[in-house]
This record gives sequence, structure tokens and C-alpha cells, in this order.
Amino acid sequence: MDVDRLVRQRIRALRLARGWSLDTLAERAHLSPSNLSRIETGARRLALDQLVLIARALDATIDQLTESPDDEDVVIRPHRDERRGMTTWTLASSRTPGGLTVAKMRITTPPPALEEAGVHPGRDWFTVLSGTAALRLGDRLIVVDEGNAAEFSTMIPHAIGTHGPGPVEVLTILTAEGQHAHQ
Repeated sequence: MDVDRLVRQRIRALRLARGWSLDTLAERAHLSPSNLSRIETGARRLALDQLVLIARALDATIDQLTESPDDEDVVIRPHRDERRGMTTWTLASSRTPGGLTVAKMRITTPPPALEEAGVHPGRDWFTVLSGTAALRLGDRLIVVDEGNAAEFSTMIPHAIGTHGPGPVEVLTILTAEGQHAHQ
């Protein structure tokens, strides 16, 4: 599908999802209803200045209206770090509010020694999906069982690893600083 047709479909779909008529969106975008109708149907060329007005009226971004429909945007591929015994699937990207990142991590090694634990501004949060996690938080080693969660200041040296014989899988929310430090 070409981008032009995709953008037109997205504009119409967002308008209809909000329950707006052509007149309502046209008024919000400072366009005439007939002009907007021709844009949606492809009878009129979509100019960048009009796209900006329409995106703003729909409370969307230009990126949201024009992003690629390719599988690369859908399929999340793991990043493996053999040295750290960690596989990470980044489930949300820089498009999230506040620059937060959501990631699933599968960890197969215990947490490193205190000297190797990381520190960065912010807070981290994780919940254990399966297995048992060992959270190194400064001098403490805290066991977090499946189904439980932990939140902590990342200014304390910290690291997550497995506790016991099997791997641990966690779902974590990281600030921008945390994403850079952990991935």
C-alpha cells in the first residue's frame, strides 16, 4: 500500500473513530468540508501544511499518520547478550509518553557482584512473569517470586538476575536513562 493512500485511510478512520462528521473535522482543521472530503477520497493532493492541520485537529502526530505498515513495526525481535545471560524484547519504543520503555527480559544468570551493578538517575519497576528473580540492590539481595513486583531507586547500585536453577522472565518499565543503562 502506498503511503499517500494509507495516510488518507488513517485520517478517515481516526475521524470516524471519534464519531466526527466531515464538517466537524474540517472546522477543527480550518479546512472546508469539501476540501477535506477530496483529501480523504484521493481526489485532491494532500499537502504537508494540510497534513499538519489535520493531524493537530485529530490529536495525532504526523509520524502516526505516516508510519510504515511493514512487518518490521509489528514483529519484536529479541536482543541477546550472551555475556550477561540476558535476552530482551523491547515492547515499546521512544514513541511512548515520557520516554518510558517497556521490555520483557529473560535472564539466565544470577545478578552480578555489587561492584558490577549499575547506577543511573530515575526509578525502575519490574514484575516477575515466571521463575524467581534475585534483585541486587546495594548490599542486599532481594528475592522476588513469580507474580510479585519490585520498584526501586536506580541511584542505588542494582542488577536483576535469576534466583535458583531456572531462568527468570520479567516485564520492566524503564526511564530513558534506565533503557540506556540496561540494554
